[in-house]
Amino acid sequence: MSTKYNKIVNDIKKQIIEGTLKSGAKLPSIRILSEQYSCSRNTIIKAYHELEKQHIIYSIPKSGYYVVNNVDPLKKESNTPKIDFLSAGPDNTAMPYKDFQHCINQAIDFYKEELFSYSHQQGLLGLRRELIKHLQDRQVFTTAERMFVLSGSQQAINLLTPMPFPNGKSNILIEQPTYFGAVEAVQLHHVKTFGIELTMEGIDLERLENMFRYNDIKFFYIIPRFHNPLGHSYSNEEKKKIVELANKYDVYIVEDDIFGDLDMNAKSDPMFSYDPRGKVIYIKSFSKIMLPGLRIAVAVLPELLINTFARYKFSNDLFSTTISQGALEIYLKSGMFISHLENIREVYKTKMEIVKSACEHYLSPYYNFTKPETGFYLSIYLPRTLSAKRVVDALQQTNIFVDDAERMYLPAFPKDNLIRLCIAQVDKKQIAQGIETIAKYLDTLKHQQVSFIEGINQRL
Repeated sequence: MSTKYNKIVNDIKKQIIEGTLKSGAKLPSIRILSEQYSCSRNTIIKAYHELEKQHIIYSIPKSGYYVVNNVDPLKKESNTPKIDFLSAGPDNTAMPYKDFQHCINQAIDFYKEELFSYSHQQGLLGLRRELIKHLQDRQVFTTAERMFVLSGSQQAINLLTPMPFPNGKSNILIEQPTYFGAVEAVQLHHVKTFGIELTMEGIDLERLENMFRYNDIKFFYIIPRFHNPLGHSYSNEEKKKIVELANKYDVYIVEDDIFGDLDMNAKSDPMFSYDPRGKVIYIKSFSKIMLPGLRIAVAVLPELLINTFARYKFSNDLFSTTISQGALEIYLKSGMFISHLENIREVYKTKMEIVKSACEHYLSPYYNFTKPETGFYLSIYLPRTLSAKRVVDALQQTNIFVDDAERMYLPAFPKDNLIRLCIAQVDKKQIAQGIETIAKYLDTLKHQQVSFIEGINQRL
């Protein structure tokens, strides 16, 4: 950072500490400060953005920048226990620790030195054969030759992003918002990426067709069931139509079915099942539904991509951990996974019903929220005048932890009016209390801003 940039940030902080700038006070305009410090407007904008990141100031569109109100309207509740809507790992009480420990021991006894030596880059053949049967029950019919065992779904995304595809195209399309790991991958590899807006009503299929037709799309990354962060699920008709468009315009689809196992609708199919021409790459992870530290996912690739993907995979890590693979093979083969799945389906569906009911009861109609059937995630939309970062920071002071969705958007898309709630690790007995507190804070903050803007208008 430049010396002048630092000076502006530090000067504003000093004025706030000394009381020259009071809570809620409006800061000088960008033009006035640029003249005062004899610097460019960009330097002032960067300084203001830095202060926003530190939650020292906030902006109101078409009005200006203001000092954050340091008086927490919910301070009296700050001694409440932690309510965790932030952590995105599985429910700690539902993780199959003991069963999987048994499977690890069995795998070591069965495979012996094979688990501790170099392995096949596509994964243990025994596991891949077991995964064939496992995926058949989910309408994914494939062979061991088309299957790669990976260190989580993130590895698949990161390998596919820079990889050349047979269609010769170079750009990527992602839903907006989407899983932040996909956003990070396209930015890290400097791949030109387009976004298409997703709501609980789905995506605009006409717009999708235009994107496929005119934007040189290599692949479309999509989370078709219980989307992160919205919780949205596509209908079978929508999934079929998207695959048809992909075939029509020679676009590949990367289907991240990370939460597909939680789907209680037996008639809900993956996009892969509608793909007769080899355009869908199917990814399934076991981290969210079992143990995050397991780091096992599987990718099923079209035949034309196998050799290229194998080279990229080999250069990345040679092969994925074999101990986890051997244990997962036994876990699937023994039937333990089926028992575990029945349990967690009920756990997450129950939690989601509780959180939706609490939102209906406590949230003002002014705030829209998504309504997934199950899964991990539900999101609350904020008015554009409310900063999600500010809401997240203030709630943290009351021991309630939620996530803002900035990292789940591309730079070209709005990013500060959505907060994500993850129901996976929150105690179901705390859900209603947590939503009630969130609702109180949102109503208080909205009232403060309305009063503040009315006061400004009166003075003008």
